[in-house]
Amino acid sequence: MAGLTAANKLYATAGSKELLDVCVVEGGHRIGGRINTSEFGGDRIEMGATWIHGIGGSPVYKIAQHINSLQSEQPWECMDGLLDTESVTISEDGYELNPSLVDPITNLFNKLLDFAQGKLVPEGKIDKSFNGGNLTSLGSFLRRGLDAYWDSVKDDIEDIELDKRRKISLEQGVFAMFENIQRTYTSAGDLEMLDFNAEKEYRMFPGEEISIAKGYLSVIESLASVLPAGLIQLGRKVTKVEWQPDESLETENGTNEKPVKLHFVDGSTMYADHVIVTVSLGVLKQGIHKDSAMFNPLLPSFKTEAISRLGFGVVNKLFLKLTPSTHDEEYAINFPYLQMVFHQSEPNPKIPWWMRRTANLSPIYGKSNILLSWFAGKEALELESLDDEEIIDGFSKTISSFLLNSKYLKKSNDLCNGHAAESRFKVEKVLKSQWGTDPLFLGSYSYVAVGSSGDDLDAMAEPLPKRTSIHSNIPLQILFAGEATHRTHYSTTHGAYFSGLREANRLLHHYHCIDK
Repeated sequence: MAGLTAANKLYATAGSKELLDVCVVEGGHRIGGRINTSEFGGDRIEMGATWIHGIGGSPVYKIAQHINSLQSEQPWECMDGLLDTESVTISEDGYELNPSLVDPITNLFNKLLDFAQGKLVPEGKIDKSFNGGNLTSLGSFLRRGLDAYWDSVKDDIEDIELDKRRKISLEQGVFAMFENIQRTYTSAGDLEMLDFNAEKEYRMFPGEEISIAKGYLSVIESLASVLPAGLIQLGRKVTKVEWQPDESLETENGTNEKPVKLHFVDGSTMYADHVIVTVSLGVLKQGIHKDSAMFNPLLPSFKTEAISRLGFGVVNKLFLKLTPSTHDEEYAINFPYLQMVFHQSEPNPKIPWWMRRTANLSPIYGKSNILLSWFAGKEALELESLDDEEIIDGFSKTISSFLLNSKYLKKSNDLCNGHAAESRFKVEKVLKSQWGTDPLFLGSYSYVAVGSSGDDLDAMAEPLPKRTSIHSNIPLQILFAGEATHRTHYSTTHGAYFSGLREANRLLHHYHCIDK
């Protein structure tokens, strides 16, 4: 998104007039990067970026609207929006939880998150007791809020159906479920790794969150359509970027040479006046180590320290196709939007460990037979290492455990006990993303980790050589774009878009093609 946005702007403004010679080199064999629209079971799905996060002011929404990508005859992922309003919350022992238990914890978590993000002014007994103090992580803040809630209601727990210990255990499980949802939103493997103060700087667009009917790739293809054939070079993985931090660059015969030299995996090279680097933060993290240095000379310390401090996590999506156990229409697949609460001190041995921080499992829309589940952190990496049979077995046993006593199994008289869900909802095949081990990405998206700040995101965006009191004769050799270079919209496609536009405009202003 960042690279093609920059190329689109540069070419449309100056390249088409032959004022600049623009070229895009892509390490993979497709365009789009962490945007990868695909199909599964006849439905359009997203292996990477999925949502337009708020339609009010979003450049992605404007493009999708302009190219008529918001409507499609082919079914697509999340075509009916977020389904959690129709959710059913079930504990791992197979019992559906009453809204009277779930709703207060849901409201508490949302209130805490709003408070952390600066959307809520503290008022009342509970709010004032968890004002953040000297907490450094979002995880610590959330847990302090839960403790404050329990302190405020400890004298009111007189539940006939549940003893106090079970009630608290279930409430903790519900709270953890929302924490795990937040892990997938942020890509932090653990919310204890997420900086508390940075939450207030993150910005969302107003309005509903929607998916793109004709796929996120349609937006990418629209940006690329401006570029003439051959301008985008696929399969051109860069292994090293040479640049010149000195005041001038003179060749042996005294003529000036382009200051940036790109080395490719096939041994070829390319010279350029400027390069906009839009690789992921994960690739940059790997590329700052001396044994695998991506830049020569090495990047200055202000840049490498920012790269090291910022967080870059792994989030993966898993799609499962269900096969109906009967041809009776009345008994068609009707899988619920399932919220899973793991609460037992002695975990159910049937459920694999990599499932235990998964928050939900749901159809990608309405009554689709394609289910979706999200994974983050070490569980996401474990998912990448498993073969399809292991995943199908793990999910079949998980579904069986959670829906053991569910109304979703009651229609069949010949199904019983633990085998009911496995027979009723049979997983036929799976499809998973593998962002963590893909060498072109090495993760999913960035977050502000404890020990870093928004200043590091700004440092990421600083071009090289860095301006000093003595101006370089060859400025703007290496520019940086991508979601990890935007202070308030990191981790999003629109943040990547804004960053690509920012760096294109920086170069266009440098050449006096546009006003500042």
